Amino acid sequence: MKETGKIWMNGKLVPFKDAKVHVLTHALHYSTSVFEGIRCYNTPKGSAVFRLQEHVDRFFKSAKLYSMKMQFSKKEISSAILKTVKTSGLKECYIRPLAYYGYGTMGLTPTQNKVDVSIACWEWTMGEGKAGKFSGAKCKVSSWIKIDSRSQPMQAKAAPNYSNAALARVEALENGYDEAIMLNFQGKVVEGSAENIFVVKDDIIQTPPLSAGLLEGITRDSVIQIIEENGGFVIERDLDRDDLYSADEIFMTGTAAEVKSVTQVDKVKVGNAKMGKITKALQKSFTNVVMGKDERFLPWLTFI
Repeated sequence: MKETGKIWMNGKLVPFKDAKVHVLTHALHYSTSVFEGIRCYNTPKGSAVFRLQEHVDRFFKSAKLYSMKMQFSKKEISSAILKTVKTSGLKECYIRPLAYYGYGTMGLTPTQNKVDVSIACWEWTMGEGKAGKFSGAKCKVSSWIKIDSRSQPMQAKAAPNYSNAALARVEALENGYDEAIMLNFQGKVVEGSAENIFVVKDDIIQTPPLSAGLLEGITRDSVIQIIEENGGFVIERDLDRDDLYSADEIFMTGTAAEVKSVTQVDKVKVGNAKMGKITKALQKSFTNVVMGKDERFLPWLTFI
């Protein structure tokens, strides 16, 4: 990672290399942290953070679900995000706010420790998101079952949820795939390891409902709104593995992934094994939105 600018920690901007935590920080031992992934885009009108308010709202919702008493307001965190990006000098970047139970008392109970907050940003590279942006990603239905709200709050974007997802991602990569697709305890499709999923059949776009156990993705919501504003619609319903195999198109959405195509699930080709027309159109529409070229969605951009 290229160290650029500074990292905001509990109200202060510190050099990248000095943004450290104690080895006995509670979150390191018990995974008691929540976070966000946010994008800043270099638009023709200047650098702009995409859906800043929605990300900050979800950040605080996640904290509440883990009984975290935040020492900063939403307004302060929003301002700190913009300040951190501006200090970095980056025109385009990935932003990572993190709230975690810090150093103080060890033991399972986290609430005796202060909640620390940090905000970092770094230069955006396509990296793992490259597969699916052009040629189409090959996905494996994971042998790991997606945890659900009977175990922990799935509407929190929390670190413990991602240990489950990391197992699925690594399994997929080790078996020659680009990404995993996870099923819940009922065998219904939930999401990718870090993306929401949509299936297209006979030009009808479908996606699993929140009740399947998925995170309410902000890019997911953005894409649904874009589809509806363009005169289309999305059906939310439980999807089976069969729906993946018989789909004409599959695409995934996420802050990192944006809109990416899936052209193979397990050993089954999706459609003609090429990016579908609906996915391609949505990629273009989404790019226009985040680059400020679609005036209907300009309120989603917060300029630096």
